[in-house]
Amino acid sequence: MTAAPQPSSSSQPSLSPEPTEFPAVPGSADAVLAGLDPEQREVATALRGPVCVLAGAGTGKTRAITHRIAYGVRAGMLQPGSVLAVTFTNRAAGEMRGRLRQLGAPGVQARTFHSAALRQLQYFWPRAVGGELPRLLERKVQLVAEAAARTRVRLDRNELRDVTGELEWAKVTQTAPEDYAAALAKTGRDAPRDPAEITGIYRGYEQLKRDRGVIDFEDVLLLTVGVLQDRPDIAEQVHRQYQHFVVDEYQDVSPLQQRLLELWLGGRDSLCVVGDASQTIYSFTGATPDHLLDFRTRHPDATVVKLVRDYRSTPQVVHLANGVLSQATGRAAAARLELVAQRDAGPEPAFAEYADEPAEAEGTAWHIRRLIDAGVAPSSIAVLYRINAQSEVYEQALADRSVPYQMRGAERFFERPEVREAGVKLRGAAVAGKNDAMLDEAGRDGDLAAQVRAVLGTMGWSAEAPAGSGAARDRWESLAALVRLAEDFARARPGAALGDLVEELAERAAAQHAPTVEGVTLASLHAAKGLEWDAVFLVGLTEGMLPITYAKTPEQIEEERRLLYVGITRARVHLSLSWALSRSPGGRASRGPSRFLTGLRPGSGRGGGGAGAVSQGGVERGGADRGAAARRRRRGPVRCRVCGRTLTDAGEIKLMRCEDCPSDMDEGLYERLRDWRAVQAQQLGQPAYCVFTDKTLIAIAEAAPVNEQELSVISGVGKRKLDRYGADVLDLCAGREPSGEPVDEP
Repeated sequence: MTAAPQPSSSSQPSLSPEPTEFPAVPGSADAVLAGLDPEQREVATALRGPVCVLAGAGTGKTRAITHRIAYGVRAGMLQPGSVLAVTFTNRAAGEMRGRLRQLGAPGVQARTFHSAALRQLQYFWPRAVGGELPRLLERKVQLVAEAAARTRVRLDRNELRDVTGELEWAKVTQTAPEDYAAALAKTGRDAPRDPAEITGIYRGYEQLKRDRGVIDFEDVLLLTVGVLQDRPDIAEQVHRQYQHFVVDEYQDVSPLQQRLLELWLGGRDSLCVVGDASQTIYSFTGATPDHLLDFRTRHPDATVVKLVRDYRSTPQVVHLANGVLSQATGRAAAARLELVAQRDAGPEPAFAEYADEPAEAEGTAWHIRRLIDAGVAPSSIAVLYRINAQSEVYEQALADRSVPYQMRGAERFFERPEVREAGVKLRGAAVAGKNDAMLDEAGRDGDLAAQVRAVLGTMGWSAEAPAGSGAARDRWESLAALVRLAEDFARARPGAALGDLVEELAERAAAQHAPTVEGVTLASLHAAKGLEWDAVFLVGLTEGMLPITYAKTPEQIEEERRLLYVGITRARVHLSLSWALSRSPGGRASRGPSRFLTGLRPGSGRGGGGAGAVSQGGVERGGADRGAAARRRRRGPVRCRVCGRTLTDAGEIKLMRCEDCPSDMDEGLYERLRDWRAVQAQQLGQPAYCVFTDKTLIAIAEAAPVNEQELSVISGVGKRKLDRYGADVLDLCAGREPSGEPVDEP
């Protein structure tokens, strides 16, 4: 057995420093081009006619297109207000606006398709239709559920989510309810329910919206298309406003978005599109790479530039990414880009096999702890999985090792209570100015960052982080992110006042362009698109999960392969790929590693030219704590203690019963356990789930164990927690007051 490569100061390639949030503004148009490689410079200077940029992962596509816009503006060839740059997320649009400001090109509109369309629709609706635009429905699930109930179709929570997604697909592909069944047959798409049922729900949903005077996000695009098609005078006004278009992530454009883009263009060809067919991972939403792949056919005179120099990842990571795509088939694969690594060499990707999912999570957390101890920042580490339901076991494993983490797609940074409070205090301080003695003292030498530290100090921020990883630490991390941002802002803009920073924060909040918060990122592969980290752990890479079970057609299988490619290319230096042979401790080892790793992992033979040096990565079997894995294997299958069924769901295993089986929980015991847990968490300075999760407490309250053996078999009560909390828990179960204090970690 070869151990996974371990972090050390000698084995890690030297990392270039993180780019500042606020680089100096270039002094001239020519200075905008400085630092671009030859292909990026071609993109930046190709300002006439249609341009297609085929950009591989990590090749600096955002850099190329923002410098293109900025160069055109600074050279006087583009008017800022005449440019519309379109991307797919608010975060990406905010990042693009920020970069353009830093390049000396403020005033350029960088928006998502929906944001740009909504702004136009709000402006033109009174003239085109009359009255105010109908209210926008932010969440359509409740209305879909009501439509289903009216058509007497019962949907559980998962089916409701799937049917809602199906309606979204129908709308972005411009499929009316009466055409839905035919569209399914034409595309070969699998419907989550009987097509006739979905057709009825679709009709009912549209009727409910009309009855209540609301529209959804897809309607925003449909209505904008309708207005531009039916009102030539309005279309002409839009054409006068916007004369140059840039579309990022063009491989993800849906037919509806493409139609809107064509109406914006109005037959003109001042268009630059950027994309990579190998990163098409949203076809379930209606996205298709066909518009990117057919661009040269539609625009025979287009300039096509290929970006293949990978500045993000080490040669070892790039080699593995190229190997994954070398085995791909289909139209997108035929247009794949062979990446060429530009970084120094780093450690080989590690392949790890585990007995079960909890062992995989514990092994992953152990390696993450090692990386952090070796100096890698938690915010530079990510754990990526195929579906969000996989996150729970990793949350617990990281919490057990006191590793802070953040969920991608969870609460937005600028919506956190402490961040909102900080914004109010900073705005108040900016207004007070010289009348605030504290600020006057802190910033007597013009030190903006000192003023921010003084203001946030009144909220409990200090230079030293609090111990542990609880709510106090989360609050501190939010405020620390604002302090770091202020320090970077002050360095980049000498002489800037507190009011300037407040304005910067307001712009970032509007764009959801958050500063970095310390904590390991947990995210699905889909949510990780467009992001990058120093260390990436790709977990759960088994057949049935990647590719996912419901991926049946060759096209669906290839999209799953592209998901793995996207995950691999998120890593800068450290990359780990792992899988578990069974789902639960003691389960039958019936699963195997993903087919996409064949020819890439050791001992799997050779695939379509993708192995090579990558196969030198070690295989780790069983995880870091092999004794713990052995203990779990000896337990045998976990069965429901009510009906006897073998349990496979992680939540049910924790409860030791099926979710649907009746609970015999001692409510009083559960409340005592919760109160005790709150005290323990407060003493440790950690969130409550670091002591025991809610489901583990429920399982304890249901089982009411009388000795350590009975307590130890409850999922979530490992040896460490048994030693630390066992005596207290057994006291509580026996109706006694806990007698001991938390046992210190060894």
